[in-house]
Amino acid sequence: MQLQDILYSQGFGTRRVCAGLIQQGWVEVREALQESFHRETDAAADVDEQGAEFKVQGGLWPYQAKAYVMLHKPAATECSQKPSAYPSIYTLLPAPLRQRPSKSAVIGVQAVGRLDQDTTGLLLLSDDGQFIHRMSSPKKHVPKVYEVRTKHPVDALQVKKLLDGVVLDDDPKPVRAAACVQTGDHALSLTLTEGKYHQVKRMLAAAGNRVEGLHRSRIGDLVLPTDLAPGQWRWLGPDELDLLK
Repeated sequence: MQLQDILYSQGFGTRRVCAGLIQQGWVEVREALQESFHRETDAAADVDEQGAEFKVQGGLWPYQAKAYVMLHKPAATECSQKPSAYPSIYTLLPAPLRQRPSKSAVIGVQAVGRLDQDTTGLLLLSDDGQFIHRMSSPKKHVPKVYEVRTKHPVDALQVKKLLDGVVLDDDPKPVRAAACVQTGDHALSLTLTEGKYHQVKRMLAAAGNRVEGLHRSRIGDLVLPTDLAPGQWRWLGPDELDLLK
C-alpha cells in the first residue's frame, strides 16, 4: 500500500495532508522485519502495512487495520461528540483516532455504549461496526460488572430484589441483575447483561437504595487494568480481544 494511503487510513488527515507530512520529512517507517526506522519522503512509496510502525512528527503509531482501544473513563466527562455540560471523552484520545476515515457518515472511533458523566471505569472504543454491535447489543448478553457505592447500608433484601428483578418506570418487564454480591456495608458488585438509560441507578432506587458512586470494572472477561489511570487509553492486544469474544 502507498505510504500516503496508509497514513490516511490511520487518521492522519486527507491524502494530500499525509503526502505533505511525508514529503516534508515528518514520517519514519519500520516494517515488520526491519530492525530500525528509516525516514521516507516518497508519498507513493510501497510499504507492507501489516506489522509496520510509524513515527509521525515524532509520535509512535502502530498500523491498525481496525482500531480497538480501552479508555479508563474519568468522572465529569461525557460519552458524546457534542457534550452539553462536561468535556467529551473523545478529547482524551489522540487526533488520529478521532479522524480515522469511515465508509459511513461517522468518522473516528466510537464508544461501545455509554457511561454517565459521573460514572468511571472501563470504556471500549472502536471503528469496527460489527464489534460495536456485538459488544453493545442486549441480544448478545455481554456481562458488564459495576462496582456500586450506595448511600444507605446494603441488606440482603435489596440484593434479593436486584437478583429477582425490579420494575423500572418505563418498562413493565422486571429487570434482573445477572449477579449481585455485597462487597461492603455500602457497596455492591453488580453484573448486568443489558444497558438501559441510567440502569444501575434506577435499579438501586427501585430496590430501596441510592447510588453514590459507580465504576465499571469489567466487560465480558476483560478487566480494567490497574495500571491504566483515569483519562488514559491504550490499544487492545490480541489476547484482550479474545477475552471479549
